[in-house]
Amino acid sequence: MSRIGKKPIPVPEKVAVTLDGLLVTVKGPKGELTRTLPEGVTIDQTDGLIIVSADSEKRKSRERHGLSRTLVANMIEGVNNGYSKQLEIVGVGSRAQVKGKTLVVSAGYSHPVEVIPPEGITFKVENNTNVLVSGIDKELVGNEAAKIRAIRPPEPYKGKGIKYLGERILRKAGKSGKK
Repeated sequence: MSRIGKKPIPVPEKVAVTLDGLLVTVKGPKGELTRTLPEGVTIDQTDGLIIVSADSEKRKSRERHGLSRTLVANMIEGVNNGYSKQLEIVGVGSRAQVKGKTLVVSAGYSHPVEVIPPEGITFKVENNTNVLVSGIDKELVGNEAAKIRAIRPPEPYKGKGIKYLGERILRKAGKSGKK
């Protein structure tokens, strides 16, 4: 049994959960998410709680038990409060701006890099160097933030590049000169 999988998921009053076999639909104030859970789990809804249980004690079923519970909990949290990730752009001349819905990043290349958001993701830029990626799907928000970070990952010598807000970059010492 998964320790995480055993925990029941409380459903807030503003959120409606619909179960159809392994298809879970969650509607809330911020939007609607639908996901098909993996085989090997059963999901039940009783008294404002959702309980995910493993079908059997086989390894695959136990592995998917905690995963399924976390996926449903993230869906409920997303439609209720939403998710966001902040990125920080470090370096002289590096900046970002939003044109329409598209994020345009100038990160030291000969051309600006445009990032088109998928449906459900919004970009917001503050001070030309802080990018906020927000949406209701935790997985999608994390993937888009990772794509933006991958444009120019932080380098270890001067720390220039795009990093998550609060991320620590291990710094290396440069070359030591001849003595």
